[in-house]
Amino acid sequence: MPELETAIGSVRLPNPVMTASGTVGHGAELARYLDYSELGAVVVKSLAPYEWAGNPPPRVHPVSAGMINSVGLQGPGLPRWLDDELPELADSGARVVVSIWGRSLDDYAAAAEILARADSDAVVAVEVNVSCPNLEDRGRMFSHSGAMTEAALAATATCGLPRWAKLSATGDLVEIAAAAVEGGAEALTLINTLLGMVIDTEARQPLLGGGGGGVSGRAMGPVAVRAVYDVHAALPDVPIIGVGGIASGTDAVEMLMAGARAVQVGTATFANPRAPAKVLRELARWCTAHGVSRLDELIGAAHE
Repeated sequence: MPELETAIGSVRLPNPVMTASGTVGHGAELARYLDYSELGAVVVKSLAPYEWAGNPPPRVHPVSAGMINSVGLQGPGLPRWLDDELPELADSGARVVVSIWGRSLDDYAAAAEILARADSDAVVAVEVNVSCPNLEDRGRMFSHSGAMTEAALAATATCGLPRWAKLSATGDLVEIAAAAVEGGAEALTLINTLLGMVIDTEARQPLLGGGGGGVSGRAMGPVAVRAVYDVHAALPDVPIIGVGGIASGTDAVEMLMAGARAVQVGTATFANPRAPAKVLRELARWCTAHGVSRLDELIGAAHE
């Protein structure tokens, strides 16, 4: 069997396959389909320091080769999650990555302070989702600005855990990625959903309750691969987690060759809740069939 262990900065994982934030809920909802302990890590749906109701329905709609969602980051808030959801996740054997978000720098700081009080060895890292509207900057997303991305990452320093910055493929991604690292990110998660919209032609208005939404699924795979490739070329020493369009072991191999050290499986899980385990099995088979004994042999191979 190939050796699939990987290192994301200071975080060592037994293999590179994780769930993607927003696709497996806040807790152990998919434990009946997945052995969480077999995955590299489980990334929970993004949490704010407070409860958040999200957007009005409808929230999800299929599109060509994927889906669009406007869930609006609904969640119970970090305090309730720590009490109600994390214990079950820890009991499942999962290595947990907590995704956090906020509408202001103070929100990010508050989320970090709450996590600093968490008493669980199951939490291995924090994914800082900066693809959120910044109420202090006319509603522009934090991830659209290098300065605000850096500030949001810096605001989370008190969490006491390794931090990964989850970025969107917008603007000068390399510049924004470098700003996230300057703010304290040990690694980068590339990429978040792409901005999109579906129009209800009968009603003559946006179909989703929140108006626009995030497009995800197979169609965004090439966009994510390009983002990972470009950022790895510019910042070769920064670990990258590739996410977007991954539904097979070959998809994972492509992302690793682009420069990722790990991958996340997201939208594929809606069609097949066992998709992350499937990707892991297929990745191992691909490595065996191609004589790859260690994961490091694949990482960044397309740059050689």
